[in-house]
Amino acid sequence: MPASAHAPAPIVVFDLDGTLAETAGDLIATLNVILTREGLPAVDVAQARELIGAGARALIERGFAAAGRELAPDRLDALFRVFIAHYGQHLCDASHLFPGVEAALDRLEQAGYRLAVCTNKPESHSIRLLDLLGIGGRFAAICGRDTFPYFKPDPRHLTETIARAGGDPARAVMVGDSRTDIATAKAAGVPVVAVPFGYTDVPVEDLDPDVVIEHFDALYDAVARLGAGARSAA
Repeated sequence: MPASAHAPAPIVVFDLDGTLAETAGDLIATLNVILTREGLPAVDVAQARELIGAGARALIERGFAAAGRELAPDRLDALFRVFIAHYGQHLCDASHLFPGVEAALDRLEQAGYRLAVCTNKPESHSIRLLDLLGIGGRFAAICGRDTFPYFKPDPRHLTETIARAGGDPARAVMVGDSRTDIATAKAAGVPVVAVPFGYTDVPVEDLDPDVVIEHFDALYDAVARLGAGARSAA
């Protein structure tokens, strides 16, 4: 699907946690601060990866559920505020980009794609983390859980991110790692590429994404096959 002078550029929209970056260490470290303060055992990062993927509130709830404790809504609200404050000071202690991310972004940009981020992490944290990781300036829009009145898996989170970046859902591809990302893309009618190295409670292959890639080296070809279109076949 070649771009025309009047058509918007094709766009690739990325999830952040578990897709662009390995952030589990910092997220679980913050969760463990809260669990420990509440007299609950800390969780192991390797075992807790599947708790991530639906935002901080869900992470807290899942962490408490794993310890056999329920949370009242007002207590969850209070702990969420503690989580956000602590995590905001430790966004990039251990977090890093997955292998091949920067080269994949380079190739997409060179081929004429716009880039955007649609994440359930708060917008301010998302922008700052991407800046700390050295890629914040690559994206035409970075939209978090609080950017709009709705968030993933509501498809409007994705379609509004695309609109804010100057794109068109008909010329878009989503890249994510979780049930939430795949459900969001499907509800929006946007093809979705899944990565299997992120945060998911089931293998991403079982969630029926359009394509699964094992490494970011394969992203450009996957996006091109899904028909978002580009100015060149770099």
